[in-house]
This record gives sequence, structure tokens and C-alpha cells, in this order.
Amino acid sequence: MFKKIMGVILIAVIFFAWQMPSASASSSANQLIIINKTENQLAFYENNKHVKTFHVATGRSASLTPEGSFKIVNKITNRPYYKDNIPGGHKDNPLGNRWLGLNANGTWGTTYAIHGNNNASSIGTYASAGCVRMHNDEVKWLYDKVKINTPVVIVSSNKSFNTIAKDNGYTLDGKKSAVPVNTTATLRRGSKGASVTELQKQLNKAGYNTKGVDGNFGPATEAAVKKFQKDKKLTSDGIVGTKTRNALFNQKSVSPAKPSPSSPAISQPTLRQGSRGAAVTELQKKLKSNGYKITSIDGVFGPETNSAIRKFQRDKKLTVDGVVGPKTWKAL
Repeated sequence: MFKKIMGVILIAVIFFAWQMPSASASSSANQLIIINKTENQLAFYENNKHVKTFHVATGRSASLTPEGSFKIVNKITNRPYYKDNIPGGHKDNPLGNRWLGLNANGTWGTTYAIHGNNNASSIGTYASAGCVRMHNDEVKWLYDKVKINTPVVIVSSNKSFNTIAKDNGYTLDGKKSAVPVNTTATLRRGSKGASVTELQKQLNKAGYNTKGVDGNFGPATEAAVKKFQKDKKLTSDGIVGTKTRNALFNQKSVSPAKPSPSSPAISQPTLRQGSRGAAVTELQKKLKSNGYKITSIDGVFGPETNSAIRKFQRDKKLTVDGVVGPKTWKAL
């Protein structure tokens, strides 16, 4: 009798083991996420096709958000913020409403993640302690799409997403051009990248001065958007959604006012600690050529560059704030 019972149990175990999908079966061999810290953008691919690109926030310093090839290993809705005992789903929870855990640096999805946040203005900046932040509504969209074991590649690069994918062994749709930022993405203060640059160009063409075209959605760009919205009888909130974008991109251009001698046009972006890219490299070269201590020209505006620029500002009797704006650029 005992042998018969054990036989039935063994058959049942074999049956259910055959029926149950394996981890690899439930994973995504047809999905890929690429995060480029240089542009603070995240691209989502499915079935070898680019689907969407989002603005994100990454680590306050270059080392905080790890680079390499990882996987999504867990998905959590409304994860509590244990450090300050903030319950999941609470408006003050800095983890937002969705958590996509990564197996980075030997962890298992509880330390590093792609998640929402309660500070929308931080998106597009270097603000986190290591995780990748997204707008809450956008991370919900990604959360619903992405599968466990989806590969995630995190890099700092000036290459296109497709080239980054190829460098990491993925074959995509074969496009050679850079994947554009999702043109339907909502833009607001704190956003950065090519879509903000295009927004600033359109605003200036329409006669709304953003005080520079640098790809950074700062106070001047927000003020220009609000003025445009007010003139067009739209909700004047400084947020560029579908209605504002449609009204702006259908706007006729006007001849821009010539800058006065006392207000020269800004040709360089405003830089501060946390900034990265070619403009920072140029800044570091200028500082070093002027005799200020720069041991590494790496395009990362870190503490050493901040210290050097403050010393330069002090020597030139400029406002010593570590922010490289028009006056500091001109002095350099």
C-alpha cells in the first residue's frame, strides 16, 4: 500500500514539474533595458524593437549607480521605505509606487532598482543614492511590461542605444542612428536631454526666451513654458504635456530679439557639481590650462572640479557658488 501511495505521489510530482514553467520560460529573452547615465535616459526594447525612451535620475556621484549587465530579479508594488518607516504607497515614500529590483553588485533586488519617486523634479538629474528613478506614471507603464530576468545594461556612453546594445552582445533592429527620446514624454522642471533642447528651440522660435538652449529644463525654461501656456489659455503649470506640445509645435516662429550688449546670448550650458559630458571636459581643460588643479579630465563635475571652479571664481572676484554660468564661462 505504501509503495502504491509513493508511486502516485511521484507521478503527481513529475506531472506538475512538467506543467510548471521554468524560470527561463517566464523570463524575457525578447526584452532589454539600457540605461545611459551620461544622458540619464532609459530605453526599453521588446522583440528587437525600440519601444520607448524615458528620462531617469541616477546616482549623485558616478560610482553610486553601478555599471554593467544585470537582470530584473523581482517586482514589488508599493514597497515600504524601511529606513524611515514610510509605508508603501504613501505620498512621502521616496521609492514611489513600483520597484524593479536589480541583481547588481552581488545583491538580489533589494538594494538597487528602477523605481518611482516622490520628487518629480529630480528626474533627469544626478540625485539618487544608487537606484534609477523614474516618474511614477512612467515606471508603472514599464512595470506592467517588463518581465522577470529581463537584462539591464547600465553604462556611461556617448553612443546610441543600438550601438551600446551591440557592444554588449545584443542584436536589435539594425538602425544606425541614435534612438530618439520619446517625443510624447511629459517634460517638466528637472528634465534633461534632446527633447528639452528641442523644446527650448521651439520656445525661442515662438518668442519665449529660455535664456539658453542647453537641454536642461531649469527655471528660465519653466518660466517661458508658463508664459506660453498663459498666452494660449492653457493650464499655466510649467509642465509640457500633449496639449502644450501640440500648441507649441504648431506655433509660428517669430524673429528673435537681438541680445543687448549687456545680455549676451548663452552659448555654453550651466554646469554644477554632478554635471557630466563634453561641456564639463572643456571646462576642466580650461581650468587646467589656467593653472588650477585638475588631475583627471574625465567629463565628470566632481568635488575636485567644484573646488577648482570656486577658487577661479574667487580669484576673478565672481560670485563663489561653484556654478558655471555665463559670467564664469566668459571669464574662462
